[in-house]
Amino acid sequence: MKKIQMVDLVSQYEKIKPEIDIKLAEVMNSAAYINGPEVKAFQKELEDYLGVKHVIPCANGTDALQIALMALGLEPGDEVITSDFTFAATVEVIKLLKLTPVLVDVDRDTFNISIDAIEKAITPQTKAIIPVHLFGQCANMDAVMDLAKKHNLYVVEDTAQAIGAKYTSKDGTVNSAGCIGDVGTTSFFPSKNLGCFGDGGTIFTNNDELAQVLRSIVNHGMGKRYYYDRVGVNSRLDSMQAAILRIKLRQLDSYIENRQRAAKYYSDFFSQIEGIEAPTIKPYSTHVFHQYTLKIKGINQFEAQEFMKEKGIPMMIYYPMPLHTQKAYDADKYNDADFPVTNELCQTVVSLPMHTELDEEQLVYITSSLKEFLTK
Repeated sequence: MKKIQMVDLVSQYEKIKPEIDIKLAEVMNSAAYINGPEVKAFQKELEDYLGVKHVIPCANGTDALQIALMALGLEPGDEVITSDFTFAATVEVIKLLKLTPVLVDVDRDTFNISIDAIEKAITPQTKAIIPVHLFGQCANMDAVMDLAKKHNLYVVEDTAQAIGAKYTSKDGTVNSAGCIGDVGTTSFFPSKNLGCFGDGGTIFTNNDELAQVLRSIVNHGMGKRYYYDRVGVNSRLDSMQAAILRIKLRQLDSYIENRQRAAKYYSDFFSQIEGIEAPTIKPYSTHVFHQYTLKIKGINQFEAQEFMKEKGIPMMIYYPMPLHTQKAYDADKYNDADFPVTNELCQTVVSLPMHTELDEEQLVYITSSLKEFLTK
């Protein structure tokens, strides 16, 4: 059996190696390393794939979030509501911009931001909501957008784990994840469903005026060259990464299908074992399974992780500690009792290997090994 990886990027590369190698050689021969033809072509192809008017590539997913917030003209102290159960980048950028992060609890079945918790957290100082489409499934965007409209709030979608997911609104309209709110962001970190061979990210919006501001901010705040309309940053996707992403974008739907196939195997297996909860898929969103995360009560996650490691199986815990308890994010201001779901999840979740190259032999071994731990 082939060695089991949490994400098998080598095997994925081997399948597209001839195309990748040719494209990288073309970029090097052109010496158009920054904002070259490959970047412009990728931008257009991603716009077409997502069905969005504007894609603004940048250097990484964290920059994408920061630039999105910068473009909204928020002031220091303005409150931004986001999920407590997520990677730190989402709240990190809020703090960096001297805005006020307001962390709220999540829904137990989807891991995504709780609509009730958002509504309770809104104050006159609230200016934006960042729903995180965690693990590959969209948050309840109809409800988020209803709240945003009611309270005149911006919505920035963190789509770092859900590119390629589709959301069906209550009126039947289907949109790509990240293309529903005012602005969406994603990461092209190598392990993402659409990942490059280094760092990369992008921002997307259907708002023409906002797109113009975003393009300016990513390039030092310039409107035209050497004329600075605002304070910006230097955050660009380089041509080599764009060339790689163009090739992988053409494979993205098949990558998603492979992940969904592996997830179905996992879910079918674990549905027969009492005490394990497989991921819930809501009718309003497809699930692209950036991670496959189980809830298992009554175990020590770290003991399970060590057991699986001894079997040669990587297993991750996303996330072992809530953001509201982290020193960097003003832990003192939060009441732990306001986060019952996040607190529970941090003690019960484990994530199994999930990538495009998983085969049935590996899946059988992974599932039987975890079952062995649970029944020993």
